[in-house]
Amino acid sequence: MALDLFVVLIYTAGMLVLGYYGMRRAKTHEDYLVAGRNLGPSLYMGTMAATVLGGASTVGTVRLGYVHGISGFWLCAALGAGIIALNLFLAKPLLKLKIFTVTQVLEKRYNPMARQASAVIMLAYALMIAVTSILAIGTVLHVLFGLPFWISVLLGGAVVVVYSTIGGMWSLTLTDIVQFVIKTVGLMFILLPICLYRVGGWDELVAKLPASSFSFTAIGWDTIMTYFMIYFFGILIGQDIWQRVFTARDEKVARHAGTFAGFYCIVYGLACALIGMVAHVLIPDLDNVDNAFAAIVKASLPDGIRGLVIAAALAAMMSTASAGLLAASTVLTEDLLPRLRSGKQSSLGVNRLFTLLTGIAVLGIALVVNDVISALTLAYNLLVGGMLIPLIGAIVWKRATTAGAITSMGLGFFTALVFMFKDGLDANTPIYYSLAVASVSFVLVSVVSRKPGAVAARVA
Repeated sequence: MALDLFVVLIYTAGMLVLGYYGMRRAKTHEDYLVAGRNLGPSLYMGTMAATVLGGASTVGTVRLGYVHGISGFWLCAALGAGIIALNLFLAKPLLKLKIFTVTQVLEKRYNPMARQASAVIMLAYALMIAVTSILAIGTVLHVLFGLPFWISVLLGGAVVVVYSTIGGMWSLTLTDIVQFVIKTVGLMFILLPICLYRVGGWDELVAKLPASSFSFTAIGWDTIMTYFMIYFFGILIGQDIWQRVFTARDEKVARHAGTFAGFYCIVYGLACALIGMVAHVLIPDLDNVDNAFAAIVKASLPDGIRGLVIAAALAAMMSTASAGLLAASTVLTEDLLPRLRSGKQSSLGVNRLFTLLTGIAVLGIALVVNDVISALTLAYNLLVGGMLIPLIGAIVWKRATTAGAITSMGLGFFTALVFMFKDGLDANTPIYYSLAVASVSFVLVSVVSRKPGAVAARVA
């Protein structure tokens, strides 16, 4: 394990070096938040894919593959489909707006109060996205190196906080590209082939698992539909993803490179589900299925190679953790802080300070939460339940009002919380009930509160 630890230390040192180079490129407010809006196809594709495929997508999909078989890939498939739809249909109008946050769209359509209300929901979502991946980092370091979990969380998370704070989006972009390459090679071209070899090849895998493991619907149609309701629509409105869209040089870059990133996410999900299936054969009596990824890495790979794959997993997790962290700090500095400072806009120094403070908060939350899939589901339930309907209404319904939007956000957010508490984080009810309540309240309050003759503002 000493060689593995050395490889991981080299990787983390590399992330900090790239963070430093990102700091040198982040000379303005716009550089820090959206990389100067100047990324070409390769950088854009890599950072988009790396942002989406984090701890829950990697550790979580391996766990789903362990339990449900190949149908565990639907989590990543829903994320990938969302990336494709976002870049094909929404990237062009978004790039024209020259904004920094999702909530600024609501201000353009409604008023500043709608922006402030939605910023609270977006902040909660972005924080939990970061927490999810920090948890996954902690889990991997804990299982593979035997470190106490809280130390694993703090060590792994600290690296993310440091490079995100010093360089902002340029640091994230540079680290994302390296992370994209490492996790592609480590997981898809090293771990998966070795796992299949260990189990005796594809035919042996088929022989040792029940037929249901190879059914694409074994996880259940209700779960598949819920994944799309939560993750597909969550991608369409998530601050961490929109912030990546804002980095594209032009609409052509976003459309082509973003679509490729979406298809990559689907293939990545299939690979992780297969790894989970092999883990089920080689380690059938795993006490905690959340540790399926770390366990199969530990059992299947030799020293050195194991370290590379650990680095690949950390790459996936760190990319999403940093995206959530910067998204949360951007919402704070662009949407919430100006209201407290009488409209005064943030500076580069303020951006760095709040990224650091947000990172400390994320580490604190990660120490008291312990389930990566549940944390991810919590984040997307709050986001979609609270913001999907007002955002769609802002674009397609001229009769929508500020009162309707704010009521919909509040009731949708609250309903999601209630049903997650009542039925559990993994239940399907929170997203369906929250969307139903948000839709009804949005329409009713908008109709009642609309002034005769009022003209809706244009979003784009």
